[in-house]
Amino acid sequence: MAKILVIDDERSIRNTLKDILEFEKHQVVLAENGKTGLEAAQSAAFDVIFSDIKMPEMDGIELLTALKEQEVEAPVVMISGHGNIETAVECIKKGAFDFIEKPIDLNRLLITVRNALDKSTLVAETKILKKKIAKRHQMIGASPAIEKVRMMIDRVAPTDARVLITGENGTGKEVVARLLFEQSQRVNAPYVEVNCAAIPSELIESELFGHEKGAFTSAIKQRIGKFEQADTGTIFLDEIGDMSLSAQTKVLRVLQESELTRVGSDKSIKVNVRVLAATNKNLKKEIEAGNFREDLFHRLNVIPIHVPSLDDRKDDIPLLVTHFSELICSEQGIQTKTFDKAALEFLMQRSWTGNIRELRNVVERLIILGGVSISKEDVEMFA
Repeated sequence: MAKILVIDDERSIRNTLKDILEFEKHQVVLAENGKTGLEAAQSAAFDVIFSDIKMPEMDGIELLTALKEQEVEAPVVMISGHGNIETAVECIKKGAFDFIEKPIDLNRLLITVRNALDKSTLVAETKILKKKIAKRHQMIGASPAIEKVRMMIDRVAPTDARVLITGENGTGKEVVARLLFEQSQRVNAPYVEVNCAAIPSELIESELFGHEKGAFTSAIKQRIGKFEQADTGTIFLDEIGDMSLSAQTKVLRVLQESELTRVGSDKSIKVNVRVLAATNKNLKKEIEAGNFREDLFHRLNVIPIHVPSLDDRKDDIPLLVTHFSELICSEQGIQTKTFDKAALEFLMQRSWTGNIRELRNVVERLIILGGVSISKEDVEMFA
């Protein structure tokens, strides 16, 4: 059952829509003019809003504008007894979900309601998903070391500067990259992640730059590479220290000239991409060993951000444990478990070679195997 707001200055239209929609098991609220309708939409959440266009004091177009300014998320369907293409186009441009004419056709009305409800469901699911994603990409902690990283993100994110993120495995380098993107001017453009260590050296050039059909034996069709996919947005090159020297050369060209060439082609393609890179390796030592290009290092290392190991920020462990506990219990659909003081102190004394990733795994294990309140004995037994 959906909750629907009907705004129309004609009582007969309001009552007709009410009867039809209530017959379909929907809850209906009526408003006799635009101002009353706006107040109703601001005071309660609706799944769909129907609004007449021609109304005294505040017409439907003004109401639609006000609803969008107030960030009312319900789909708005405009109704008019004087429908024409220009009016319909204006309504859609201003954010209306649909436009229907009087006299209202029953089948058209019901189809519009169904489509609008589908959109409302999609919007709600998207909000839930965004909240889950946001929880996964939080920088938890208040230690001086993590505050320094947070400060760097705040200052660097709004720029287009390239960033090289360093740190041990499991410290959260990908979280830093995601936060740099989410606080950037390119947040509404593509964000493309590439794990350079997970792609075989013979395929990395095709993965990054794409290839033309027939470029090699298995190239049965054209492929768009990651850099093209990230055009106008951001590309995150994780574990860039594992990239082959051949691929490094081509990445350097993209950074220098903002253009690339697909494998098997001689045509240059312009791209506008912000590059974030991360590695757990000491690239200066890799340069000395001949494994990494020095000129590429200097191109990438415009803004260096070092993510501290968990052993360098043990004061953050209680906050991290609480965060992971809430997140994991929510994912598992179980009541949130707590860790007693002795358990937290024991976790803080431990050395974390796997950093944040290892701590999360330990918390998940303790939640599954431990009691309602995780004790020091649980940690000693299962961690």
